[in-house]
Amino acid sequence: MRAMTVAAVVLFARLEGALADAAGRSAARRIVESAWAGGATPIVVVSFDDDEGGVASTLAGSPAVLAEPAPVETGPVGQIARGMRVAADKVSETDACLIWPGRMAWVDAETVTSMIEAHGAHRDAILRPRYEETIGWPALIPVSLLDSFAAQDAALMPDELLADLIADGAPLEVIDTGDPGVVHDISMSMDSLPEYQGPPEPVAGAAPEWGAAAAEMADDVPLEGPALAPYPQAADEAD
Repeated sequence: MRAMTVAAVVLFARLEGALADAAGRSAARRIVESAWAGGATPIVVVSFDDDEGGVASTLAGSPAVLAEPAPVETGPVGQIARGMRVAADKVSETDACLIWPGRMAWVDAETVTSMIEAHGAHRDAILRPRYEETIGWPALIPVSLLDSFAAQDAALMPDELLADLIADGAPLEVIDTGDPGVVHDISMSMDSLPEYQGPPEPVAGAAPEWGAAAAEMADDVPLEGPALAPYPQAADEAD
């Protein structure tokens, strides 16, 4: 069986979103911690940064790659495709990517693990997490669908992009995570979240152990990262 690596692609439309307070941590760092503890690797944060390097600083010492966004005119599809390509370049064995809107700061690490396990059983399918009756995020997209995904209209929103890909024949699997964090974003305080229930039963296969020791990364680690991925310039722009 070929190796399976599932990346996390965390997307922030605004610098303020990446640095927003999420129960004592920045939203960007909290999401990276959950993704790493749940077994995602590599972890790519697509975000602008300020002149002081605020986003790079909040991710210092973490396993994240900070990727400069694609041009704004490429729309949501351009930003998602950008993150997926950085992940595939970082780890060539990347088989799928968890597409993670930055506002979804409360997703539990166990949900990440469940999505990775489910991908092992449904290698060609798009996966969406569910809490009670609501479909949420992060969604998992196999890298094999990247070209088809990236060819879509820049005006489409993320849910529309996935719906059109599914309408064109991509299979869909919905995973009951029991995690309120997949549907309630940072506009709801962590203390106000509905009860975490967890998956009703094992999703598939053995749980991965990647990143488990990093569930709580200290904020005072040495400032030695993150890795940076600038947006590639066209040849005429580089001259």
